Amino acid sequence: MTTASKKKRRSYWLKQLHLWHWVSSAICLIGLLLFTVTGITLNHAAEIEGKPHVTTREARLPDSLAGGLSAGPQKGKAPLPPEIAAWLGRELGLDLSGRQAEWSAGEAYVSLPRAGGDAWLTVARDTGEVTYERTDRGWISFLNDLHKGRNTGAGWRWFIDVFAVACLVFAITGLVLLQLHSHNRPSTWPLVGLGLLAPVLLILLFMH
Repeated sequence: MTTASKKKRRSYWLKQLHLWHWVSSAICLIGLLLFTVTGITLNHAAEIEGKPHVTTREARLPDSLAGGLSAGPQKGKAPLPPEIAAWLGRELGLDLSGRQAEWSAGEAYVSLPRAGGDAWLTVARDTGEVTYERTDRGWISFLNDLHKGRNTGAGWRWFIDVFAVACLVFAITGLVLLQLHSHNRPSTWPLVGLGLLAPVLLILLFMH
């Protein structure tokens, strides 16, 4: 391979690497900002934890629907009857699709965990009385749960996977670009080595 062809080949790969590095950085930018900030808030969760705000609502099933509770199991898990779930959706603004209720002789209990808080619903089997309680722990708790993927749904989990792949492309292309430019920047590999050595030393010396 001639010198000219080597230069041409190098130029081609440099352009490709810069392109992939640029595209992946654009995809990662907002996600990196989010996960960096929430990494700090998670690390100091005890110091900045907000005060929970609890909301309770009560209702009562119409007599025409309350009888449907008798069709549920005496114990175990099963969805609420569709007509009851639809009524609760209209009255309380809840989406109970895909939610399992925990049935007992006295009530049906539905856990409704959510990012940044929690919620639950009970329906008394004998009277049809409904109690709904929702706990909001604030925006910081919400963002922290986004960081952990806790109670965020399938769509957010897919986003985290795509974001992780984009970060991997960003890191790998950056590493190759460092290698290609390292002959003009002698501090490149010492700095990369320091980035590896620092967490290793912290783990070995301070984690027991």
